[in-house]
Amino acid sequence: MKVLVVMGSPRKGNTYRAAERIRELMEARAPVEFEYLWLRDANLLPCRGCAVCVAKGEEHCPNRDDLQAIVQRMDEADGVVLASPVYSWAVSGQFKVFVDRLSYIMHRPRFHGKQALVLATGMLDTKEVVGYLAKVAQFWGFEVAARAGLITPPTVPARRQETNERILARGADSFSRALLSGRTAPGPREVVMFHGARALIDEQRDETPVDYRYWKERGWLEPGARITSTCRRTLSAQR
Repeated sequence: MKVLVVMGSPRKGNTYRAAERIRELMEARAPVEFEYLWLRDANLLPCRGCAVCVAKGEEHCPNRDDLQAIVQRMDEADGVVLASPVYSWAVSGQFKVFVDRLSYIMHRPRFHGKQALVLATGMLDTKEVVGYLAKVAQFWGFEVAARAGLITPPTVPARRQETNERILARGADSFSRALLSGRTAPGPREVVMFHGARALIDEQRDETPVDYRYWKERGWLEPGARITSTCRRTLSAQR
């Protein structure tokens, strides 16, 4: 199994240590290869807000940087960990730039059939950031197999350490089982999102022709199309 960790932290702190603990727990179950993508080191320019990637296609983006190489690494992985510390009640700046630059994938999801684990660490609360990361992953097409939010104050009490370890163990277990099974079982949220987007794309075919063509080519606009069948079609096309 190949797992890509998209690391939104600028340093090897709590978020990195949590990701490494997940790796250790997963390695105890089955062979797994962890690879880190440090957004701090990537040449990733801020989004210009021109919407060219949506209107004409991502290949027309005026920013020339590492974005498509990053997308390729996500394509090649069996699963992805989206990891960020909580900064000012949100994801880190590096991670938000990453999400903004991939806004076109929310129109043209490409990761159906792939699993994701979302991870956040923060001093007081991680619920909103974990929810945000999960929503982003779902709009990109991932099935969110596990969520892990850790409270990590400067001095972590023993009880909190035990709680964090349980959270990581559950997350690693769920993520491992999803990757090993090779099956996707989209939940109600993913199904609703797929069919809502499907109706919108069909309705706005003249306004968003690139989106319409993308969905049409994959058979997602056919009568009776279901999200479970699109997973297999997308994976076959990518391979």
